[in-house]
Amino acid sequence: MKNLSASHGAENKAGSFAAAVLILITLVSSVGAQSVNSQPAQPRMTFEVASIRPDKSNLRSRASIPIGPGRVYVPHGGIFSATNVPLIELIGFAYDMTESQTQRLAQHEPDWVSQEGFDITARAEGKPSKNQLRLMMKSLLEDRFKLAIHKEDHRVPVLALVLAKQGATGPHLLPHSCDPPCPNRAPPAEAQDTVSGGFPVACNGIVVLPPGVPGRVRIGARNVTLRFFADSMSESPLADLGRPLIDGTGLTGTFDLTMEWAPELQVSLPPDGTFRPDPTGPTFQEALRDQLGLKLEPQKGTIEVFTVDHVELPTEN
Repeated sequence: MKNLSASHGAENKAGSFAAAVLILITLVSSVGAQSVNSQPAQPRMTFEVASIRPDKSNLRSRASIPIGPGRVYVPHGGIFSATNVPLIELIGFAYDMTESQTQRLAQHEPDWVSQEGFDITARAEGKPSKNQLRLMMKSLLEDRFKLAIHKEDHRVPVLALVLAKQGATGPHLLPHSCDPPCPNRAPPAEAQDTVSGGFPVACNGIVVLPPGVPGRVRIGARNVTLRFFADSMSESPLADLGRPLIDGTGLTGTFDLTMEWAPELQVSLPPDGTFRPDPTGPTFQEALRDQLGLKLEPQKGTIEVFTVDHVELPTEN
């Protein structure tokens, strides 16, 4: 039986905004449900040795490889380690979820799934790929947390990302350039170096960059699909769209982009808050149009929704 949950979404929007800046998507008729734990196409892979313990350090959450959305991967041989990482982030990594999917899942799970951190030390044979590590993490969560999960396709109101002008993108959205080539290793999370055009050095993910004007948010990405960009911005407090965002541009391949706007926060930040939206800045939708050459179009669309059927706190080992 699934545990009764308290909504992770009870956190106020200011807190969600702060988290989104630091780490940078139900429900109309289900058209099909599929167990994610028992897909025959994915072989069961396991770590040779793995230890999981509740975190008692209260240190900043971190992992030996990037476990958020995107293809960024820093090889660490066969070693995976994590400190003070909530289960919801481990689930998101194991099942390759978008930020939006992880947020939706968290809203229906017990508080501890999102709020309690865990320390993990695990070793695998050889030099596994990131996808192989995902499969190993799935097995670890099934064994230690008794995790059972399934996903469904839901037809819901969405916003589709489309071209504002047919056949043209904006000045800050360009086909990916290999000059300079993507680095073999991901830079540290705090690295904010850029290449020509103001794009980040890092590839395969969204990077938060210093804004040109205080009170705005600036992001950049290299070598990402527009589907990944839409997934990353979908229902994000940085965009505050109120609906899932999907890619409807029809553009294939990968792109480099930068975008800056003033988030429309609907809450009052504390008097000593360090972020106050720039009242003169463009909105998210204005920045989409003027900087990326894109606009939002209300549609009905299909999104994948994950549901946890069972989860337990692990015993220490």
